[in-house]
Amino acid sequence: MQAKAGWLAGQAQQDNTWVQRLTPEAVAGFDTALAHAKASGRPLIELRQSDFPLPAASREALARAVAATQGPWGLCLLRGFPVDRWTEDDCRIAYWGMGLHMGVARTQNRASDIMNDVRDAGGTYKVTNGRGYNTNAALDFHTDSSDVVALLCRRTAKRGGESKVVSSRALHAAFVRRRPDLEPVLREPFFYSYQGAQDPAQPPYYSIPLLGAAEAPFAFRINRKNVVAAQRDFPEVPRLTARQLEALDLIDELLQDPELCFSMQLEQGDMQLLNNYTTVHSRTDFEDHEAFDLKRHLLRLWLAIPGSQRLPDDWGPYYGDSRPGSVRGGLRGSARTQAFERYEQEQAAVLGMPLAPFDPAAQSRLAPEHAHTD
Repeated sequence: MQAKAGWLAGQAQQDNTWVQRLTPEAVAGFDTALAHAKASGRPLIELRQSDFPLPAASREALARAVAATQGPWGLCLLRGFPVDRWTEDDCRIAYWGMGLHMGVARTQNRASDIMNDVRDAGGTYKVTNGRGYNTNAALDFHTDSSDVVALLCRRTAKRGGESKVVSSRALHAAFVRRRPDLEPVLREPFFYSYQGAQDPAQPPYYSIPLLGAAEAPFAFRINRKNVVAAQRDFPEVPRLTARQLEALDLIDELLQDPELCFSMQLEQGDMQLLNNYTTVHSRTDFEDHEAFDLKRHLLRLWLAIPGSQRLPDDWGPYYGDSRPGSVRGGLRGSARTQAFERYEQEQAAVLGMPLAPFDPAAQSRLAPEHAHTD
């Protein structure tokens, strides 16, 4: 597999080097660290790396998994976490503790949650300010707002809920083969709705190209649902041009191509990690079990990681920083606490990651009047 060309579904099916498995020694290390963290009695946000001490086997397993997301695959499936004998609270503590060894967690929604429950809570997906993680709906292909999205599978569905992943590099290559004349459109600004998850000091929408500048490391980003929401909810946002609509339609078509789209079923105890700059992902709908504790349940972390790539300069205003290995990304929401700010600063220092001050005016400088309107 050539990194620049990305990978195809058949290659992911035949070559399972993106799948890793925990050793018994590593599992024992997570159990011991979990007991240590529980004994501290501290809430999640006050736990630090020293509260979740891992032996070398466990640390190295996490490090290898995160490193894999920065390689040609852009993904990793790490199998064997003993979630079947951990309680739900145990899973939260253990997962947060793992995150302390992988990166800096980002807040994910308007409630500024640091860890999300991915399960059907009766939510509605395609409505104003709707999010997909609390529904049982099939999700559109998208990328999340962090270097890496990590999912720990605690319970599987009765039916469905398959994870679908596409290599962004392969997607881009297929796009260019079909419509080379439209590639420049991918580098134009597209406006997205924050879906109510912005900081109160930020505007309710933001602008970012789908494809990073040619001189920067490859980076691709898509979330058409939020582009549609910006068109629907904000009349001041520039209307999509005919060529932009053509580009979005072609991307939608290619994302469903079985040569590009790889499906996997996460099993109990799996952790899936995806690079949000080099993969695009979605999920099929699912039918749940009746008993609550048997219902499909995954825990989600959004992580800024020390080994992340440099981002294109025009992606910096949205992510908060374009420097490699910086603390960036996330949706700030309206409930970030001083405890989170302390965590963020201390965790960044432990991992040696630069942390820029929050600049709420960054997106305002990309106001609609500065974008094309033809």
